[in-house]
Amino acid sequence: MTATHLGGAATGTRDRSRPRAALPALCVTQITGWGILYYAFPVLLPHITADTGWSTPRATAAFTAALLLSALVGIPVGRIIDRHGPRTVMTAGSALGAVALVCIALAPDLPMFYAGWSLAGTAMAATFYQPAFTALTRWHQPDHVRALTTVTLAGGLASTVFAPVTAALAAHLGWRTTYLLLAATLAALTIPLHALALRHPWPQAPRATAHPIGRSGTESPARTRPFLLLTAAFTLSGFAMHGVVFNTVPLLTERGAGPTTAAWALGLGGLGQTLGRTLYATLARHTAVTTRTVLLIAAGGATTLLLALVPGPTALLVGIAVLAGAIRGNLTLLHATAVTDRWGTTAYGHLTARLGAPAAIAGALAPWATAAVIPALGVGCPGLFGVLAVISSVAALFAAVSTVRRSS
Repeated sequence: MTATHLGGAATGTRDRSRPRAALPALCVTQITGWGILYYAFPVLLPHITADTGWSTPRATAAFTAALLLSALVGIPVGRIIDRHGPRTVMTAGSALGAVALVCIALAPDLPMFYAGWSLAGTAMAATFYQPAFTALTRWHQPDHVRALTTVTLAGGLASTVFAPVTAALAAHLGWRTTYLLLAATLAALTIPLHALALRHPWPQAPRATAHPIGRSGTESPARTRPFLLLTAAFTLSGFAMHGVVFNTVPLLTERGAGPTTAAWALGLGGLGQTLGRTLYATLARHTAVTTRTVLLIAAGGATTLLLALVPGPTALLVGIAVLAGAIRGNLTLLHATAVTDRWGTTAYGHLTARLGAPAAIAGALAPWATAAVIPALGVGCPGLFGVLAVISSVAALFAAVSTVRRSS
């Protein structure tokens, strides 16, 4: 039986080795971290540009740089957590995140603003889903999918909680004071929770299973053909997915929806993402890993194509956006379980970071790239969504040929 099987009761030793406080603590810290370090920025961006006179592209580029840095730093972070556990990394990341927000809030010019976001990107790598997934995958075997689902359900509420709070604070206090208050909130909630709830001894990494590693039997999975094909699939799919998210509001307004309705559609898509994650464990039990990967990536492309082709009415477009969100929610868990489904839990943090880094980079570049595509092609948002659907189709083809052949 592989590490991905959900059945089987945990032994008494497993139960004792599982810190009961870790999962609820990580749920709180994921809501807080994502809400403050990620979702607060698009809410505060208009206030930042209006107050400072910085252009929107320049201010947004600082945030994009943070996401790119987070993807790159995530690789060594994953290796460290594999060896030493999540407590030190996530606690230090929380402290660094608070310092970063203070730097951003007090930045007198763009260079300091960029420096603050560089610190924030490093903090994201140390505190967001990837470190949490590594911790829960090691501590919660063999029913790690349930733990991963729980923490992503909580993380999905980050925008629901912090976007309106951030907007209300900014309206009364301005963006700088808002970021200072958010920095204090981040420090007060996440530093002690990471320091106290993740103290449990770090289990020794399991020995490599019978999963094939390479022709020589010792080659790292990251250098194998299935890993590289899967990386390509996730990278293309991630680009398409983020392109859809950042262009849903422009598409709906181009289709005749008002700005408020379009914003609600995006928000309901986030709710669909949370609800969709509740279905992943059932899907995992009834599908093989390659089938599941192809199905979800292709389904994401299908909803993108629907958004490209369906002119209305607005209610139908909103419904498609919610369905697209549900599929995105499942794709998050698909990424989280991709390594254990194929290569077991050995070196999970490092391998998952290697697998996800190109996709994270593509996602960070998607807003800029898709904004450049529309005027270049002269086709408007529907044409852009058609291009993104084609990209998802290519991603599904890569996934279909990424099967790991198991040795006997």
